Amino acid sequence: MPVHTTVLDDLRRALPEQDVPAVEECATKLYDALPRKDDLGSNTVMVAYGGGKDSAYAVAFMRAVHLTLAERHGRTFRLRVSTLRHSGMPYPVMANIDRTYRALGLYDDPDAELLLLEGDQVRPFARDLPLPHRLVEFNRVDMLMSGHRTYGDGRSTFCNACNLNVANSFGVGARHDGGVDLIVTGDSPKEQRDYALWIRRLAREAGLKPADARKGFKGTLETLDGLAQTYFREIHGPENADRIEERGVASDIPQKLAFFSIYDYTSYASGAHWKLLTDFLGFVFDEIAFNFTESDCANPALMAHLRGLRTEYVYGRTYGEGIDQYVDFALDLMRRKDFPEHLVEEIRARYATEDGVEAMRKAATRYGEETFGLETGHLVCMVYSPFAGRAVNLHGYLAAEHPELLADEERIRAVLAGRAEDQALAARLERISGLSVTDLRALHDGPVWSPSMDMSTQSGLLAQVTVSDPHQVRIRAKTSPEGDEVLDRVSGR
Repeated sequence: MPVHTTVLDDLRRALPEQDVPAVEECATKLYDALPRKDDLGSNTVMVAYGGGKDSAYAVAFMRAVHLTLAERHGRTFRLRVSTLRHSGMPYPVMANIDRTYRALGLYDDPDAELLLLEGDQVRPFARDLPLPHRLVEFNRVDMLMSGHRTYGDGRSTFCNACNLNVANSFGVGARHDGGVDLIVTGDSPKEQRDYALWIRRLAREAGLKPADARKGFKGTLETLDGLAQTYFREIHGPENADRIEERGVASDIPQKLAFFSIYDYTSYASGAHWKLLTDFLGFVFDEIAFNFTESDCANPALMAHLRGLRTEYVYGRTYGEGIDQYVDFALDLMRRKDFPEHLVEEIRARYATEDGVEAMRKAATRYGEETFGLETGHLVCMVYSPFAGRAVNLHGYLAAEHPELLADEERIRAVLAGRAEDQALAARLERISGLSVTDLRALHDGPVWSPSMDMSTQSGLLAQVTVSDPHQVRIRAKTSPEGDEVLDRVSGR
């Protein structure tokens, strides 16, 4: 029996019962959407695989469609599977991807192309490839610069830059080696339209001219490129022109490129395809990779850690109090995203006891050190945001964390403002922050906002993105040892 036939038969047995006829229907629809039906092998269809549970299911479903057309016609399209890699993707995620590819027989299929995207670099996927140092530094400095402007706010620190990198990966993957004809998405056509309209509205509010809507996805990427340039200029400062330029969104793709939605054929509630994920694909919900709403990223554990650090150090309360606030928010988000209750319970149990909180604190500390080269002192510095916004929070930070530098406060302000050069003092600031003095000066000259601030009254793209972010809640939080309460923002994944 041919390998293709064996894999397809195994897949049909592993898929939820309702997905089997859905695959047949989807295969017919996809065939109709391909531009060169008389030469199926000359068509390329791309599906993104981030390494999480939902994208693993999407890849398995599309592999079934891929093999179904081979069964019907004797040939099939070229299936391009692209994975964006970033520092927050630990090795267990790469191992999950590898097991998925093996289960689906993709490694030995000449009609399959498995790509690893690292910024603008494209190379064949391999489980054991080390993370490039340049990519780690790229992600680290984005995290620090965003976090220093926002008290280490979860979404701003990690997700805004990452979302733009994801958009770039679609452009990079779609243009590679002759390009692709279709990009598979799990979003409904309405969700796609709403997202495109949100991007255009955001561009107009930022003073940018959106690309012509008739350009389709190419125009969306062009608009996102303008937003990326504006966002990173705001985060990194105009002084870092080279850094800003390399953080654009690739848009040099064919204008005819279209999306193909599998939304109507699939069920993304992971409980519906649990057997497929765990038994057939060998998907493991690893403690490092599975954090709150993410099953492909360790960064949410660090988001919770930052909330705990801010509550402990800046608010003078306890680390556990901040963790409880984040966990309450994140568990509710998991339920809204239809996570199986046993996975929600697994996360809840991790943080349910003091010992559990302490164990996760150690794990997050170790993760920050190993992934980003950041020690606890660097993270504590970030949640104070002492250098941004004309160093408005500098005095409180020095008094609490570095009283030995209080006598040098005015000298530090002069160095940050560029009015003085002091190599020894600049080196000390670089050690405690993890950033260069050039970056610290960019922070000094830019804005800073507090979690209690009404972002709708603020200017700038960061504020606009924050206001429209659905992954946040406003809570009454005690922000002093005495228990003074303010409206505070909790955000994350």
